[in-house]
Amino acid sequence: MVEIAYALYLLITIAITVWVAHTLSKNGEIFLTECFGHDAQLARSTNHLLVVGFYLVNIGFITLTLSLGNEPQTYTEAIRFLSGKVGLAVIVLGAMHFFNMGAIAHFGRKVNSWLREQARRAAAGL
Repeated sequence: MVEIAYALYLLITIAITVWVAHTLSKNGEIFLTECFGHDAQLARSTNHLLVVGFYLVNIGFITLTLSLGNEPQTYTEAIRFLSGKVGLAVIVLGAMHFFNMGAIAHFGRKVNSWLREQARRAAAGL
């Protein structure tokens, strides 16, 4: 029972992590391109770095939480075990997404400001 519960936990949470990372990466590149002054190369590079960091943090969190809580002995306990651990992993995924969006919006504004200043200086011949 315990091994099955752990295997299901890893399978479910890693599958959700991969799906979320893929979805955010695919749909986030347009947002990043806009944030970074339509610099597609910078947006792709940043997108890739965000995905790598997302995987590292979330898979690390998922594996660390394996040791938390009591091991399930019955099917009912296994369902509680899985729902608690998967629910916590999903909340962490959501929190990371909102944190990343805030950071990207903040840094994107800085990059956009810097790019506009560079364009203004180039147009003025400075």
